[in-house]
Amino acid sequence: MKIKGFLKDVTGASRVTKARLNAFGTASARPEKVDPIAEVVKEWHPGRLELVVSEVRDACRTAKTVRFVRKDGKKLPFFYAGQYVVLDFKIGDSVISRPYSISSAPFEARGENSFIEITVRRSRGDGFIADYINDSVKVGDEFTGLVGCGQFYYEPLRDAKHVVALAGGVGITPFASMAKEIAGGSLDCDLTILYGSVSSDDIVMKEELDAIKSDKVRIVHVLSGDEPEWQGERGFLTAELIKKYSADDTTYFICGPQVMYTFLRGELKRLDAPARRVRFEVFGQAKDITTFPGYPQELKDKTFTLTVRRGVQEDKIPAKATESIVVALERAGIRIDTGCRSGECGFCRTKVLSGSVYVCPENDGRRAADKQFGYVHACAAYPTSDLTVKIPIE
Repeated sequence: MKIKGFLKDVTGASRVTKARLNAFGTASARPEKVDPIAEVVKEWHPGRLELVVSEVRDACRTAKTVRFVRKDGKKLPFFYAGQYVVLDFKIGDSVISRPYSISSAPFEARGENSFIEITVRRSRGDGFIADYINDSVKVGDEFTGLVGCGQFYYEPLRDAKHVVALAGGVGITPFASMAKEIAGGSLDCDLTILYGSVSSDDIVMKEELDAIKSDKVRIVHVLSGDEPEWQGERGFLTAELIKKYSADDTTYFICGPQVMYTFLRGELKRLDAPARRVRFEVFGQAKDITTFPGYPQELKDKTFTLTVRRGVQEDKIPAKATESIVVALERAGIRIDTGCRSGECGFCRTKVLSGSVYVCPENDGRRAADKQFGYVHACAAYPTSDLTVKIPIE
């Protein structure tokens, strides 16, 4: 930027306006067929992409890593270590979207053989998509995906130089991306991962993570199960253990199951960690909405009628009080765009025309105006009466 002086700079807008008008007057009448700025935007933010599975491998005995490349052979768009991809799955007559943290590093997507990877653990009875990925996805399968979503990434203007990542189970995936990017890319911070697992043979991506340990990346495995021969840390990620690996100024990133979030909020409070230094990844839809404060317990066995308006079309479908509006729509084969499925991103923003809902307090990412004018994020809203909603036309 060139500084011309106070008066010239503050009157710069008039000079720019004059130059633009002059450019309009001397420009060719023939329209430009190519907009170079639009082409750059399209390259960096292409929207949903056609992806092809190029590799499937074991990440441990209970999880698999799936590698995707672009079907058109081009490089994948930019993303930050810690962000996620939204994948569309065709199940019967329904298209169901699921977000998965990217476990590969951004530099691997920028390379000559551009790819991204997700690592998915088999469910424990409550995740049929996770089981489908582990049992059925194979090389050559095609998916539609939106790459680079979410706010869970390191930002040097906001975060401390030293980061302690608190991971549980498959919540290691965004930190694996960060660790790889520190080792081979452009991420500049000191990362210590405290990774809680039940048993040593259940540690996801253990070999990959241990291979990139360095003075900037520390991996500390913590086992809660009973293994007499285990030589590392034991128990849970308590305040005492976290403090042991923290610096004077530390940013804490947390990713894992919902029960771990509840526990760690209390432990970090014991450490007097300032709120600006604590980052929780969104954890998906509530496993059991009836356990949250304020949920009307007398309705938990109820099924209501959900009236869905899309333009001039109107459908009436059943909706359980314990399942979100998104789940009710998916069961009925009605397409609604979703991203995080945690009430944060707003992809599934929906207008409630009549009726009442319970909004999960942990997942209420709405703006104040949306709360005032009757909008909900459908993945975090649960019917408490017969309900009429208006969703966008796909």
